Amino acid sequence: MSIIDNRKAFHDYFIEDKYEAGLVLEGWEVKAIRAGRANIKESYVVIRGAEIVIVGMHITPLESASTHIHPDPTRTRKLLLHAEEIAKLIGKVERAGYALVPLDLHYTKGRVKATVGLAKGKKQFDKRETEKERDWAREKARLVRAKV
Repeated sequence: MSIIDNRKAFHDYFIEDKYEAGLVLEGWEVKAIRAGRANIKESYVVIRGAEIVIVGMHITPLESASTHIHPDPTRTRKLLLHAEEIAKLIGKVERAGYALVPLDLHYTKGRVKATVGLAKGKKQFDKRETEKERDWAREKARLVRAKV
């Protein structure tokens, strides 16, 4: 079940591969995500040493957050992946010029997971071409419905 999607990533990048990663979260963050108060639109994934972290993901704290915790909505959060997946991603990002982009947050067996995409950036003409194809598909569907 998807919590939030990053549609902007599909507009700006060609997504070549997807990985499901766990997130290291605090208790108040999980409660806020369950309440639908997360935003990954402006976030990105970076490699720090042998760890992969998500930067810029904003989780708005709930009003009922504990009084002894001072929440930081945009703190850097660690992503949990297998060592061989991390090694493969490091190689692709550093050598082949790929980027890591968060695609969505979802539940898997009651836990919050993030889907990370291995992506190549689109040029402006690629974005226009994608928009033309989408408009043409919409127009075809409208014409087929009109004939029936």
